[in-house]
Amino acid sequence: MSQATTRANPSGANTGQEPPPSKGLRGLLPYLRRYTWSIVFGLFMVVLMGIIGNVLPLAIGILTDTLSGSPAPFEHAGGTGAAVAAMHRLSALSRAIPYYEPNSRRTLGIYCLVLVLCVAIKGLLSFGARWKLIGVSRDIEYDIRSDLLVRLLALEPEFYVRNRTGELMSRATNDLNSVRMVLGPGIMYSATTLVTMIMAILVMVTISPSLTLWVLLPAPIVAVAVWYFGKTIHELYEKIQAALATLTARVQENLAGVRIVRAYAQEEAEIQAFDEPNREYVSRNIRLIRTWSMFMPSLTALSGTSFLVLLWQGGHQLLRGQISLGALIAFNGYLAVLVWPMIALGWVTNIFQRGAASMGRLDFILTAKPNIDDRSATLPKDSTPVGEIEFRDLTFAYPTSLSPANGSPGAGKSNGSGPHAVLSDINLKIPAGSTLAVVGPTGCGKTTLAALVARLWEAREGTVLIDGHPIQHWPLEALRRSIGYVPQDTYLFSETVGGNIAFGLPNYHPERVREGAEIASLHCDIKDFASGYETAVGERGITLSGGQKQRAAIARAIVRDPRILILDDALSSVDTQTEEKILSGLRGVMGGRTTILISHRTSTVKNADQIVVLREGRIIERGTHDQLLERGGYYADLYQKQLLEEELENA
Repeated sequence: MSQATTRANPSGANTGQEPPPSKGLRGLLPYLRRYTWSIVFGLFMVVLMGIIGNVLPLAIGILTDTLSGSPAPFEHAGGTGAAVAAMHRLSALSRAIPYYEPNSRRTLGIYCLVLVLCVAIKGLLSFGARWKLIGVSRDIEYDIRSDLLVRLLALEPEFYVRNRTGELMSRATNDLNSVRMVLGPGIMYSATTLVTMIMAILVMVTISPSLTLWVLLPAPIVAVAVWYFGKTIHELYEKIQAALATLTARVQENLAGVRIVRAYAQEEAEIQAFDEPNREYVSRNIRLIRTWSMFMPSLTALSGTSFLVLLWQGGHQLLRGQISLGALIAFNGYLAVLVWPMIALGWVTNIFQRGAASMGRLDFILTAKPNIDDRSATLPKDSTPVGEIEFRDLTFAYPTSLSPANGSPGAGKSNGSGPHAVLSDINLKIPAGSTLAVVGPTGCGKTTLAALVARLWEAREGTVLIDGHPIQHWPLEALRRSIGYVPQDTYLFSETVGGNIAFGLPNYHPERVREGAEIASLHCDIKDFASGYETAVGERGITLSGGQKQRAAIARAIVRDPRILILDDALSSVDTQTEEKILSGLRGVMGGRTTILISHRTSTVKNADQIVVLREGRIIERGTHDQLLERGGYYADLYQKQLLEEELENA
């Protein structure tokens, strides 16, 4: 790349506002629809579990009234006036309870069995609900992670210029985990809380409406507390995730560049630079913990207040004969049942606020629209180019700013309309099957020219043509499948040598891999490796020399048998003797296919069908090796200097 583009803000977020929580959670709807029946079945088990759970306090109340000798469950033995009216209201509930006899062993046995069965059934339903709903959350996590990778692979280099790798990794790991918590525990506990509260309040109102009203007096305060703390937690969590993304990006950059850090003895400086974002991340987490520490005790205190109110008002109603002892015990049981939903309400609020913030950050990636896609493709997907390449009045500049309209990734100008053109007025035709060599000083646009052919960056339509068709008319897969590209910055995966060479093949073919290695003059080196082609090269090919990595990249491009071969300074790390061996092997490969050869060495390009010299983004010379020497321009001067250097080395 000849010129760098500016990067977005350090957090890696777009310049527009992050989506609000509701919008972030709405992004989950397409994923939830895929598992509708599993979610419905899981929620059905949650409802059954809530119903069974609400039978338990009722059964305990019946057992209490049986032991106390009440003539009917939840009815007082005596009383007049208001007590009689209350008993009349409870008679419907009492008549609905079967097998009741005061002081009866049979009744005790039946309802003890009911308690045991309810506990067992509730346990089975709890297992089933967790198995279904938590399982769905893992399935959706898998789907989102897959969609993230698909989208990240589809986005052009411009997106990665604006967003650091570590920040994207943070979104794809930490934020995705927060979203999973919403889909699993968040949905499950929300449903459990809702069903439990509705069922418990219905039975409590049936037993004593006035007492229900008293014990639910703290509920509005709980609602206000949940709203206030939920909003605060959401804001704090957004800041925490942004800080974590910055922290992850710094760690990733340090690990990727660890050899440079050591070579310049900058370990201490990097540790100190890491300290500030690390402390910022910790301090933001402490602020969240402080808020959370106030939230949970507040809910616990409010629930404790409800028990005090129950003892106060429930005791008075018991003494006045408005409720039985069993009714008071059942009421206490239902209030205990409501304590967990009240506490779970705070926890679920925290989960949903975190998930909403995280889903908004994931939406930044999932909704990113690449500038380079098949929207203008008109040719069939199985098209194969012959290899003729033409540049017509090509002017190109790298994007330098985000679109002010929405700040979305990929929205910058990348079609040559930027303020600083890297290439200007390029008119060049490369016949199919011929070899074009491009030389010129550093930063003149050589790499950019090659990248535009592979459509890694987008030029204006009609300025780059393949076989007479604008490059935008070619489907991306068909175009790139026909190109063997060796970039200037060689990248090898944490794989075996053979696996790296066969990277572009649908299946591993040992014969083709070996043939590619022989052409790239790498086979002899691989034979000396401990495990041959099965030797692991480490991250970024750390165990190989620079020349070996370049030759592996050349072999990787050759084995694809491409129609267009692009070698971007691919021989810069090898000596002249190895270069000659590689070029000898490549001559047979280059025959019949279009080749773009970029190099600083005239010895590399002297046999090309045509050579162009770029300077400051413009073509200043073109012709064959002999023609350019006769003109005595930049190329001739470069040739004489390199010839003199070789003579001095051999002297």
